[in-house]
Amino acid sequence: MKLKVLVVDDSALIRSIMKEIINRQPDMELVGAAPDAYVARELIKQLNPDVVTLDVEMPKMDGLDFLEKLMRLRPLPVLMVSSLTESGSETTLRALELGAVDFVTKPKLGIQSGMMEYCDLIADKIRLVASAKIKRHTFSETAPLNKLVDSITPLRGKSFSMERLIGIGASTGGTEAIRSFLTQMPSDCPAILIAQHMPEGFTRSFARRLMALCEISVKEAEDEEPVLPGTAYIAPGNRHLLLRRNGECYMTKLDSGPPVNRHRPSVDLLFSSIAANAGDNAVGVIMTGMGKDGASGLLDMKKAGSVNFAQDEASCAVYGMPKEAVAVGAVHVVAPLDDLPFRVLNHLSFMEKPDNCH
Repeated sequence: MKLKVLVVDDSALIRSIMKEIINRQPDMELVGAAPDAYVARELIKQLNPDVVTLDVEMPKMDGLDFLEKLMRLRPLPVLMVSSLTESGSETTLRALELGAVDFVTKPKLGIQSGMMEYCDLIADKIRLVASAKIKRHTFSETAPLNKLVDSITPLRGKSFSMERLIGIGASTGGTEAIRSFLTQMPSDCPAILIAQHMPEGFTRSFARRLMALCEISVKEAEDEEPVLPGTAYIAPGNRHLLLRRNGECYMTKLDSGPPVNRHRPSVDLLFSSIAANAGDNAVGVIMTGMGKDGASGLLDMKKAGSVNFAQDEASCAVYGMPKEAVAVGAVHVVAPLDDLPFRVLNHLSFMEKPDNCH
């Protein structure tokens, strides 16, 4: 059966373009198009779509208010359609917190030609969103973020070697998975390098939002900066993030080489560079996402002596990247998202014990 798609956007041009893109696909059909949230609400009741594409800025009720109500009352797979602006990226990240699965960006200029160039990407995103696990969403800004704070507390204040390092890779659903992980990290944890598939311009907003929530420092990685404990470095959109050594110190390296596994930043490249420069001092963590990016690099890390963790299927929005990593034998421990911070810190704490205690 064809995927039933409902488009919600106040722009008649965007609705028309989305209709053309969707109806070109042999496995999906546009069942309705709404100019605002109130029309969308009635169409959802009537048409029961499989996927909703949702504009961020709309009259009468904005996309965030509508999304919050939708995910609380009638959860559906939602693909956000966002503008490539700073305010647009902030709003889109909030939408992902509220339960949207993924997003596509509207081009700044030449909307009609630009959107048609995105035809395959938009269609792929709709298929991906349709396959994601959707849960009734109850998140609020004031809700406690650290569910396992009592478990993590005994590990706070541990002295970790400067050589210890955590590498994280994620894609679809990864912004929330990374947020969950980082908000449980103590301020003195080992340095963390992150490759999250995200467009240019969004990673800076993502880092800024996380910085406000976490005990650790969180920043968009820069080229040739020292890698320090208590800090998470997020690969900038459209740049590969690599680890290199400068004597006894770790340094970042940003690279504009071709995409790997269709992605820049690539999780594989990050993990492989960690394997080459940190070896058994590193821990790898692969999270929710579509595709196989990260599996090969995580296997490199395992061969170099690292212990690797994967998010389990039940807690993934899309169990693609972790599944591929498990399939190639790169993973030592598979665990629910909420358990990963404790498992990783516990392992790192064990590594710091004197040899006669092992």
